[in-house]
Amino acid sequence: MHASAVPHGAGEFGPELRRRRIAAGLTLTRLAELLNYSKGHLSKIERGHKHPPAELARRCDVRLGAGGELARLAPFEAPERGAGVDGASVDETAWLLRVGRDGVRWPGGLGRRQLLAAGATTLLGAGVAAAVVPPPQAVAAATDAAPVEIFRLQFDQMRALGQTTDPGVLLPLLTVQTHTLRELAVKAAPSSRPKLLGLAARYAEYAGWMAQEDGDNPAALWWTARAVELAEAGGDRDLASYALVRRALVTLYAGDAAQTVELVAQAQEGSLPPRIRGLAAQREAQGHALAGDHAASLRSLERAGDLLARAVAQDGSDAPVLGTSNLSDPAAMVTGWCLHDLGRSAQAAEILDREYPRIPVRATRSRARYGLRRALAHAAAGEIEYACVLAAELLPLVPGLRSATIGTDVERLARELARFRANRAVLDLQPALAAALHP
Repeated sequence: MHASAVPHGAGEFGPELRRRRIAAGLTLTRLAELLNYSKGHLSKIERGHKHPPAELARRCDVRLGAGGELARLAPFEAPERGAGVDGASVDETAWLLRVGRDGVRWPGGLGRRQLLAAGATTLLGAGVAAAVVPPPQAVAAATDAAPVEIFRLQFDQMRALGQTTDPGVLLPLLTVQTHTLRELAVKAAPSSRPKLLGLAARYAEYAGWMAQEDGDNPAALWWTARAVELAEAGGDRDLASYALVRRALVTLYAGDAAQTVELVAQAQEGSLPPRIRGLAAQREAQGHALAGDHAASLRSLERAGDLLARAVAQDGSDAPVLGTSNLSDPAAMVTGWCLHDLGRSAQAAEILDREYPRIPVRATRSRARYGLRRALAHAAAGEIEYACVLAAELLPLVPGLRSATIGTDVERLARELARFRANRAVLDLQPALAAALHP
């Protein structure tokens, strides 16, 4: 957008904010206090001299009981979709190499032997190879032994490492494991092939998540597409629906609420497993919250809670759990997440305070993600000192995790606290905040 262009709604929000503020009997000073914003900043917004950030627009909407009308008037600039965000514009030829005789491509421009060496070397350098790299004799004997059990155990170890390790470190080995499982499936008896391909699909899906954490959305979407192909080759067509949930996470972090909701709408058919439908409803709730639609978000959350509870009751499989396995009540945690995006930060902080201690201590990535969202909610609710206390415990973890998604909440927290630069707690937090923002 040209610098001089005025986004749609920019000229309407300010006057409507002023009208509703006066109708509510609030002075500009009082509304600024309730929103934890400066009077001067709000004055400029009311006069149309500044565009309101989306978060501020949602908070104003909640405080003035506008029922979403104010939030809808806030100027919105659609995020530029990076290559591949819509799943159709990735130039694979620039960074993928055809490997093998069957036309499947693998990231990195390396052959299988080089990938094996690269994966092992990378992990050895990080001091974690011994935990996940199978000894050569185990790989050689895998066809005759129990490859599903061997690689299933390693998958759990990889997910555990993903909680504490730079995602870029794990990606080479995830590539190797996926390719190896696929080759084993080609040579396996027909009775063993579906399980091998299904497990390969789960490795590929997890590689997609690690790629997104590494900040590479095109690679994340490429891996997700490979996961669907592998799953379908093994007879599992449900993973294609879960892939929509994964794609919707990319659009959610890109700030595209409409596409997030649109993607997961296709993943809620009644014939799908309850867990996939529950995760889709949960993502839909996040999309509605991003759009400021409180009622729709809560409806989706209620549906997600019911479906995920049903999935737990019905689950008798030993297959890896789709989605997070570190939240005892994912729907409750995401409710807190959504309430913050809806401008109800005090309610969000209350829920996140209750749910956060239930995350296992070993789940460092999950604790950093939801812990920083918890700190953000407290900061937005005006509890600046407590928000800084919470953030101070977590920010030192961020550089080692190298998470692109967690980084977005660190940036949001920094913006929230920047309005309180003179606060002693904020000043004390600055070194840790700067190190997390620029690892």
